[in-house]
Amino acid sequence: MSDWPTLPPSARFLVISGPSGAGKSTVIARACALEPSLVRCLSCTTRAPRGTERDGVDYLFLDQGEFDRRAAAGGFLEHAVVFGKASYGTPRAFVEDQLAAGCSVIKDVDVQGAAQIRATFPRAVHIFLVPPSATEVADRLRGRGTDAPEVVARRLAEAEREVARWRDYDYLLINDDVERTAQDLLAVLRASALRIPS
Repeated sequence: MSDWPTLPPSARFLVISGPSGAGKSTVIARACALEPSLVRCLSCTTRAPRGTERDGVDYLFLDQGEFDRRAAAGGFLEHAVVFGKASYGTPRAFVEDQLAAGCSVIKDVDVQGAAQIRATFPRAVHIFLVPPSATEVADRLRGRGTDAPEVVARRLAEAEREVARWRDYDYLLINDDVERTAQDLLAVLRASALRIPS
């Protein structure tokens, strides 16, 4: 039997999107705590650090010239200018190096960034995360108490646009319990590693 079934290496690149207030950061942090071989991918950004943010821990902080050089050289799987101000991007080398080392990588991006990654990294696994209901998105955003009413309104409008794209994704997670949702995320990781390559 010369064509015995085999699977490719199990490391995967997980791309997760969802509206503000869905709990992406919390679920990702819990999944990474449960699965040491799952690594969160930091974004590169040209904005200045805020508060206690540290380079290499929260973001990879770059000046605009360096960011533009990396973008021109194909160094980002996706990149964009956010709110007409700072540039953000997902570093290609980090993702590829971690996968080569046998670690899976997870990155939260908006729906536009996820669409770019579908073109630049077709084998990524795309996951959409939502709270149980639309009213919960509004409640969570208002409950933060950190944003002005106009910021909350803008985030709600953006959430509606993002949620309209959920069918573009491979998997849907409904975050009604962080622990269970993190386990579901790891189940997606395990299942995708068993998929027969096309």
